Amino acid sequence: MSVLESQKLSSTEETEVQQWITTSERLKSSPSDASILDKLNSHLTSRTTLLGTKPSKADVAIYESLAPAVKSWTPEQRTGERGHPHILRHLDFVQNSGLFGLSINDAEKVKVDLDDVLYVKPPTDAKAEKERLKKEKAAAAAAGGEGGVTTTLVDRTKKVAEVVKDASVEVKDKAAAAVGAAPEKPKKEKKEKAPKPQKAPAVTTPPSPHLIDLRVGHILKAIKHPEADSLYVSTIAMGDKPGTDDTTEYEGQVCRTVCSGLNGLIPLEEMQNRKVVVVANLKPVKMRGIKSCAMVLAASPKLKEGEVDDHKGPVELVTPPADAKAGDRVCFDGWRGEPEGVLNPKKKVWETFQPGFTTTDSLEVVFDDHLVKEAGKEEVGKLTTASGGVCTVKTLTGATVR
Repeated sequence: MSVLESQKLSSTEETEVQQWITTSERLKSSPSDASILDKLNSHLTSRTTLLGTKPSKADVAIYESLAPAVKSWTPEQRTGERGHPHILRHLDFVQNSGLFGLSINDAEKVKVDLDDVLYVKPPTDAKAEKERLKKEKAAAAAAGGEGGVTTTLVDRTKKVAEVVKDASVEVKDKAAAAVGAAPEKPKKEKKEKAPKPQKAPAVTTPPSPHLIDLRVGHILKAIKHPEADSLYVSTIAMGDKPGTDDTTEYEGQVCRTVCSGLNGLIPLEEMQNRKVVVVANLKPVKMRGIKSCAMVLAASPKLKEGEVDDHKGPVELVTPPADAKAGDRVCFDGWRGEPEGVLNPKKKVWETFQPGFTTTDSLEVVFDDHLVKEAGKEEVGKLTTASGGVCTVKTLTGATVR
């Protein structure tokens, strides 16, 4: 417990710790209280510990109160649609991390199977949620107007103005009928408007590999797709700002959900907590019910003429430089520039330039212009970070990278 004892907490954090210890006492007597479990699971959705990232004695107290009950939880209670997967993850972290000073035999630990996930919550589409709330608000306002219950000051003012206008027109018509209509005033001739200057035609960016948004991604977790044997579902941080469409928060980081057809080609253990290179501006697509919002780059042997891809591998993930951070741009030397926001599928930018993505004898990932005539050069550019670090693969040379 030395780490916890030396941990310095603010007064606010100390108060929160005491609140969670009180909650742990309630759980000790009622470990199946749904209201407490739901609140705790929701709190841990985007936190590693109860305080966010700091370990505390509150984490240990919750573990000691819940572990005996969680050991007997069914798969549905653990990771089902109405289960409490974040509580399970938290208990697993506490019992295995040295930060909490617990010495628990493997036989006494809560058994956690990373592959046994019954339900994966799809990421919230922030744009769609905003539109839904807007429509609900408009519908509520319309319903209030129809019932005659609420009318705004603007509405009432408009109605009064219309009544006054109608009355003045009526008086004017009666006066004209009594004294005879006055001769109409000659209408003023309208001046011809000068033609608006034509806008200069928009400058079109010539097609180039730099239009593809390649970034360093950090896989925080990966699981098997519940509905597809060949797919993994990964939670990947790739430098997005909070509130970006098709993102969610996990362990305090803004992440995207990414489906990749790597199940059976790369062990699940190798997909955990590792850096990769992702294509971040492809249009999101649903893959067996889960929206995939990027693509993980991987290398595989190049097919010879007449060969058919049997999808049996080998396959190797593209690895960025060791010092690269999630969100860092990577570009091919000689083709640096700003990427498109989202690639237009009709323009076929990815399909045009991907055939030039390959690997060298020194296992470096490059763009070979000789393979793509549209690139307009005759060069080979390495895939590098801004500081010059090169992206590589383990063993595959002359491979296709996609």
